[in-house]
Amino acid sequence: MFVRGRTVPVTDEAINKIKAMIVQGELTPGSRLPREADLADRLGLSRNSLREAVKALSLIRVLDVRQGDGTYVTSLAPDLLLETIGFVVDFHQDDTVLQFLEVRRVLEPAATEMAATRMTDGEVTELRAILAELGDAPTVEALVANDLRFHGHIAAGSGNRVLCSLIDSLSGPTTRARIWRGLTQEGAVRRTREQHEAICEAIEARQPEVARAWATVHVAGVEQWLRNALGEPEEPTTPA
Repeated sequence: MFVRGRTVPVTDEAINKIKAMIVQGELTPGSRLPREADLADRLGLSRNSLREAVKALSLIRVLDVRQGDGTYVTSLAPDLLLETIGFVVDFHQDDTVLQFLEVRRVLEPAATEMAATRMTDGEVTELRAILAELGDAPTVEALVANDLRFHGHIAAGSGNRVLCSLIDSLSGPTTRARIWRGLTQEGAVRRTREQHEAICEAIEARQPEVARAWATVHVAGVEQWLRNALGEPEEPTTPA
């Protein structure tokens, strides 16, 4: 098959055809695919290429192959499909950590702003309880673990499952940088706790813009520290 002068591999063609069936509503979440021979004939594919396409789509959680039962379309829930991002993220190199922090600086303040208006009173109470779990003199490792739970709870509280899944996928690569900062930068632990408290208070007070501002300061602080530690130039500031 040719598209704009290039050959599309038969497996890609098969993937595209199955994808089209899902997008067009012929196959819906939870539905079972027709028998392999029937589907291959219907789509004009070899059974081999269809088999490879099914294998590829099962790896990215679009299809669920159940031995002895058949192949089904998964729920297609965002958190399920975005799990594959976490797999890709796991292969990051140390020199890309800054890029992950830059993405966090874009996404987490937005999630925090949304959480300030969408979190239930019970969820806010749980957020406060997460902060209260730390003792007066936590280790850096305990603080970072608490930090991950704190931000994960806020992301979930945004009410946006796609945003929550993206933030969760991006948390891993920055964990070591957070620990490194806590061990080497004077006052980092104290500042982290103060900023968490300020974020929590803004969410409790239902002040989305303040919550967003504190979240930006919080993530940007880690990013700027890492830039300095790596000898990277500071980002240019945007004129007011």
